[in-house]
Amino acid sequence: MASNPSQNDLRQFYIGKDVGDVPKPAAVLDVGLIRRHCGTMLDTINKLNVGFRAHIKSHKTPEIAKLQIGDIKEANFIASTTLEIDMMIPLLLELQKEGRSINILYGIPLVPSQVPHLAKAARQLGKNSISVMIDHPDQVPFMEQLSSLAGVPVCVFVKVDTGYHRAGLPPISLNKNGLLEKLVAAEQSGKANILGLYSHSSLSYSGTTPEQAMGHLISEIRGCKDALQKNLHLLPTRDLVISVGATPQVVSSQNLLLSNSSCMEAQELKTLLSETNVELHAGVYPMLDMQQFSTHASAASGSLENEIAISVLAEVCSVYNDGEREKPEALVAAGTLALGREPCASYPGWGVVSPWRLGKQESSQKLILARISQEHAIVTWNDESQAKLPLSIGQVVKVHPNHACVTGAYYGWYFVVDSDTDPEASKIVDVWVRGPGCGMRAW
Repeated sequence: MASNPSQNDLRQFYIGKDVGDVPKPAAVLDVGLIRRHCGTMLDTINKLNVGFRAHIKSHKTPEIAKLQIGDIKEANFIASTTLEIDMMIPLLLELQKEGRSINILYGIPLVPSQVPHLAKAARQLGKNSISVMIDHPDQVPFMEQLSSLAGVPVCVFVKVDTGYHRAGLPPISLNKNGLLEKLVAAEQSGKANILGLYSHSSLSYSGTTPEQAMGHLISEIRGCKDALQKNLHLLPTRDLVISVGATPQVVSSQNLLLSNSSCMEAQELKTLLSETNVELHAGVYPMLDMQQFSTHASAASGSLENEIAISVLAEVCSVYNDGEREKPEALVAAGTLALGREPCASYPGWGVVSPWRLGKQESSQKLILARISQEHAIVTWNDESQAKLPLSIGQVVKVHPNHACVTGAYYGWYFVVDSDTDPEASKIVDVWVRGPGCGMRAW
C-alpha cells in the first residue's frame, strides 16, 4: 500500500475493525469522551457568558476543532504553526458559509518567514480572519508587510507575561520602546486591528486542586487587567478583549456551575468574569492526558478511564514474572518516540496502562511505564507489589500518555473509537488524519 494513504483509503481499510488489530504502536482517540469534554466546555462558556478560542495544536485535526466550537457564532481558533492554519482553511470556509465569523490566531510572536504564508491564508479567508501575536516593536514592520500582502488590516493581540515567562511583556513594560504607539499608528493607517491582550500561563500544570487552578486563572485575568489599566491612555478607547488560559485554569471555570462552588477562589473568579471582557482559550482539554488529569482542575472529574480520551496501543515483547528481577516487569514495544518523554508530577512513570482487556485488578494497583527508551519501555506496578503482571507475550496494552500534544506528534492519524455506542471502545468508527508535517506512521 502507499506510504501516504489518503483519509478515504484509511477509512475504507480500517473502519469496522477491532482496534487491537491495527499496526502498533498506534494512537487511539475515544470520540465519546472528546464529545463530552467539548460539550461541557461549550455549556460552561455559554452560561458564564464569556468568549472562547479553541487551540488546535494538541490534536491538529479539523474534526476535533469542529467539536470544540460547536454552534458558537464567533468561531475563534489558535494555531501554533502555519501548517495547522492551512489544515483549517476548508473548515473555516465552511463555517463562513454558515454565516459565522471566523478568526485564527498564529500563536507565536510574528517572524518574517511566516508573513507570506499568513498573507495567503488572509487572502483566502478575508478581512478579520487572521490574527497575530506581538510583544516587541521590531515585529510591527512584519505585521505591516503582512497587511500589505493580504490587502486587509491584520488583527493583533499584544502578548502579556503574567508570570509564566515564556513569551510576552510584563504589564508595566507593555509599551516597550513605544510598541503600543506603533500599533495604534498602524491601526490608524489601516494596517492593524487591535483586538486586545493575550496571556498563556502553564503554571497551573503544577496544581492539584480546583482552587489552585482557579487561582491561576484569577492571576492571569488580574495581570491583563493591570496591563490595560497602566496603558489605557495609549490604547484605543473601545472595550478590548482579555484572552487568557491554558487547559487546567479554563477547565476550572466549570466549577463555577457546581452547586457547591462557594470557595473564595470561585467567588472571586465569578466576579472577575462578570466585570471583564474575557475570552478563555485552551487546547488539550478534549483529549486530556496524565499531566492534565493530575491537576484535578474540575471538582466534577471522574476516574482516569472516564476522562482521558487518548491512548497508545503497544504489544508486550517479553515478561519477567519468575524472579528474574527485583519485582515483576514486562517489556513493551513503545518508547520515547511513541509516547514522548514528558514527566508527570503525580507518579514516577512515563505512561499509565489502562485496565482495558486486562481483567480485574486491585483498585489501588496500576501498571505504569517505569522506564523508557527510544523504541520500548518497561512496565511494572506503581507500588512495591510482587504480584505477577497480568500480561503475556504478544498481548496488546493501552497506555495513557503523560502529554497528549507530544505523543500525537509521532502519528499521522488517530484510530477513533466511540465509548458512547461501544462501551468496550474496541471497534474503529473513523480515522482522523493529523495536519501536514505533524507526524506520519506507516500503515
